[in-house]
Amino acid sequence: MNWRKLNRWIHRELGFLFFGMTIIYAISGIALNHSVARHWNPGIITRSAYYQYPGTLTHGDVDREDIELILEITGEKQNYKQYYFPDQEHLMVYLKGGHILVNLGSGHIELTKIRNRPVFNELNYLHYNKPKKLWTWFSDLYAFSLILIAVSGLFLIKGRKGISGRGGILTLIGIVIPLALLFIYLWL
Repeated sequence: MNWRKLNRWIHRELGFLFFGMTIIYAISGIALNHSVARHWNPGIITRSAYYQYPGTLTHGDVDREDIELILEITGEKQNYKQYYFPDQEHLMVYLKGGHILVNLGSGHIELTKIRNRPVFNELNYLHYNKPKKLWTWFSDLYAFSLILIAVSGLFLIKGRKGISGRGGILTLIGIVIPLALLFIYLWL
């Protein structure tokens, strides 16, 4: 078996083997990039609804009946966990799957429901290596294989379209762009 044939075989077989992992990391990577930029949260879906308490409350006067009325107004009686006062002007009611924030002075109620975002939550679980154990070793094998796929890809095509021609120019551009952006973000 000659070197070029072995190179093509490595590139092809590893590409097939790690297709699923590449899709997992690509989708979750895009989602996490936008999460860091605060465009959205890929792990959870948050929905808010607004209500009005009939009257006003004061920090010292809130009792179980007030909490039950707030839970009735929001339709969250079955999800109640506990409550506390983050400050003198607000009441926080914790729920299974969310919370209620009450402005004591105005009676303004904000219900926030939180649930896992389907698919993205699971992909992020893998991307962040939360399973640990065997997943860590499989991810390391994948990372090493990505290096092999990248290097073997450089030598798939000969001639002016390969690494000694247009492919080399594109490779150089692909190296310079991240280095230039790194320089801009770290030193400018």
